[in-house]
Amino acid sequence: MRILLIITFFCISPFYTKLYSQVNDQKKPNILFAIADDQSFPHASAYGQPTFITPNFDMVAKKGIIFNNAFVAAPQCSPSRAAILTGRQIWQIEEAGTHASYFPKKFPVFTNSLESSGYLIGYTGKPWDPGNFEDAGWDRNPVGPEYNKRELKKTPTKGISKIDYAANFKDFLQERKKDQPFFFWYGSHEPHRKYEEGSGAAAGLTSNGLQVPSFLPNENLVKQDMLDYALEIQWFDKQLGKMIKMLEESGELENTIIVITADNGMAFPYAKANMQEYGIHVPLAICGPGINGPNRKEDALVSLIDLAPTFLDMAGVQHFKGITGKSLKNILQNTASSKKQPERNYILSGRERHSHSRPDNVGYPSRAIRTQEYLYIKNYAVDRWPAGNPPPKDFTPVAGDSDMKPILEGYEDIDDSPTKSYMISNRQTFTDLFQLGFEKRDEDQLYDIVKDPFCMHDLAKQEKYKPVLVKLKKELEKKLKEQGDPRENGNGDIFESYPRFGLMRPFEGFKERGKYNSKYIKK
Repeated sequence: MRILLIITFFCISPFYTKLYSQVNDQKKPNILFAIADDQSFPHASAYGQPTFITPNFDMVAKKGIIFNNAFVAAPQCSPSRAAILTGRQIWQIEEAGTHASYFPKKFPVFTNSLESSGYLIGYTGKPWDPGNFEDAGWDRNPVGPEYNKRELKKTPTKGISKIDYAANFKDFLQERKKDQPFFFWYGSHEPHRKYEEGSGAAAGLTSNGLQVPSFLPNENLVKQDMLDYALEIQWFDKQLGKMIKMLEESGELENTIIVITADNGMAFPYAKANMQEYGIHVPLAICGPGINGPNRKEDALVSLIDLAPTFLDMAGVQHFKGITGKSLKNILQNTASSKKQPERNYILSGRERHSHSRPDNVGYPSRAIRTQEYLYIKNYAVDRWPAGNPPPKDFTPVAGDSDMKPILEGYEDIDDSPTKSYMISNRQTFTDLFQLGFEKRDEDQLYDIVKDPFCMHDLAKQEKYKPVLVKLKKELEKKLKEQGDPRENGNGDIFESYPRFGLMRPFEGFKERGKYNSKYIKK
């Protein structure tokens, strides 16, 4: 028997050795990750919105998969980006779960794992930002090495960044060793505000066919503001097109996974920094090796925290501990929709403090659960203004506050814009819309997304929908407790204590930049 086993081993071992060698010699895919700054679903032409001219997004969607239900972990840039990097929810990453704070070094990121496995990594434009990573122990941005030296001599508008994204990508590629796989983060600063007013129309964009979301006034000023927004999305897409062309010319395109998305929704009232649909629902298209397209539409509910495990799986790299996201690998490789998979029944999202827009530097804590049919939102501090406090009456700046940003219109969690100013000035005309975007909210909010994609009608108080609300609220709270959310485990105020490194405003109470607010730390 022993002799037989020895003979058998030597006969079959060359086969396994050869098979193992083939698996390990397979060429690892490159990954080009393109993330826009403040772009809502469905603002790309592949989604049937011709005002938003995105031929490169459309090409990726045509070659691979376009996702109809992709969501961010938070409707704000730095917590959303931290969640993407760690594969965790914002309530699981401490200071990094709020805007413009620290990124604790103890939380691993997928970029480092890829680098450790042999990938060349880097970024151009906006990485994890804003916030402070240096004092949290990082020797570089959590995304990786920076490639931002190249700048344009001229930009189409004053609102567009001078960074030459494509030229910086070229520099990155030139540093690559032969056959070395890479991960590159193209973080466009567009379409983040401020926009040059009238730039969209000046570039030839028209409001013919423009779909103004129902939560905004359907007025010419708003339409022009949206055209300026559309122009910056077009710029983001054009720079991506230059990068794709470089990959094609170098022979690397067919071995590169391309992922295009955004960090949160559009910078308009009731969108960015809101848990409603236009704050958390973003575009997503993926193509490349191992992606079973072409021209495939996917309705499964996915979160951008799913990207970290997906990138590691596609690169053949082991997951690090603590990842909450679920890999999209099965979806990417299968032609059948994953809409009915149990782990895709819903996504979770949340927000904490955005800007310094309330006394004592507190935020507006909320959590949400989104199914195929409904969006339920739980607001934890209903006495606060969700978009930030109105401007204080008879405000006079205090001497020595030169480092502080003035309180101009109030509602400072909404980016300054023509649309915001117009809605504030005409609040009596657009009473219902002003209430949606600016005024206080109830603890429970429920929306039928199929019938009401703009979240215009809160169903939470309707008896007919009580069973839906109770079920979703129960499931949300259960998952939050399982995932250790301080908001559900008795220490929610810890989020109010976290430092903010962005500009502060002269509200009453705590306003020390970069300092912890000890008032909200349990003794």
